[in-house]
Amino acid sequence: MLSEGSSFMKGMALGGIFCLLLSLLGSFTPGMQSSPEDQHQHHHHHIKAPTNDELQSLSEPQMVELSQKVRVYCVIMVQPKVLVYWATAKDTWGKHCDQAVFYSSESAKALEAVDLNEQDEWAKLHKALTHAYDNSGDLRWFFVARPTTFAIIENLKYLVLAKDPNEPFYIGHTVKSGELEYVEYESGIVLSYEALRRLVNVFKDAEKCPERGRSLWKLSEEKQLAICLKYTGVFAENGEDTQGKGLFNSKSVGSLIEDGMSKNSLDVVEGCCSDLAITFSGMSPNQMQVMMFGVYRLRPYGHNFHDSLIFLPPEGSDND
Repeated sequence: MLSEGSSFMKGMALGGIFCLLLSLLGSFTPGMQSSPEDQHQHHHHHIKAPTNDELQSLSEPQMVELSQKVRVYCVIMVQPKVLVYWATAKDTWGKHCDQAVFYSSESAKALEAVDLNEQDEWAKLHKALTHAYDNSGDLRWFFVARPTTFAIIENLKYLVLAKDPNEPFYIGHTVKSGELEYVEYESGIVLSYEALRRLVNVFKDAEKCPERGRSLWKLSEEKQLAICLKYTGVFAENGEDTQGKGLFNSKSVGSLIEDGMSKNSLDVVEGCCSDLAITFSGMSPNQMQVMMFGVYRLRPYGHNFHDSLIFLPPEGSDND
């Protein structure tokens, strides 16, 4: 009996150690060794849009050239079971992308999309980004979002207006987990052409960037993306306005207003969000339609916003 009890206790102890090991592995962020490209000094961590003073220093031909040069390929990840979100994104902010492509986990007759024939979230994103890179033509900026995100593409273009897409940019709302800093998927992810080029290349190395993640731990696709990019020397950047306010929001406008009221009831707008916000997340289809009306259609008669440049809608689109 003593021997059996001793064996039982040993089994319990070994089981506890094994569970602890799995727990540690689960919180461990793999793939954090630096790459050769990682050795270069990383100069930008907080990405900010140009100020009005900076824009006014440019000539009119220069501003026109810049506004026509920044073009965005939108990678919108959808699922057939949420067709109403899919349709709403297509009918609202998606029209403001220079090219909006929907990527689905399976084929759907109701709406046009690229069928990835894949259920794993990271594998879907892996395939979608590869497809976007191969089919982007001369578009040099990429915006990745879920259909529950509402995006103001003109503000995104303004943020990257003076940025060179041939440099590696990976921008959004940054979050830190252990040693890993990544861009939150829910509020949208921006990649320059160079960042995506490096990413697609590292996709070919299954040791560094496996299509289906590791066997002992399951990372979210946003973390897996950051790890793969870090291998190529590309780091997460937080998108901000000139006052340091975040431009990529993981909440809806309503939630942000409520948060602002709780922080500063006398100045809700100041406590809410940036005037140049790019995304709002977790929105219902009805809320997205209301946002479309407020952002693009409602205008106070006779009021001039004194914007220094204009982003024209994609040619041939029925842009609002």
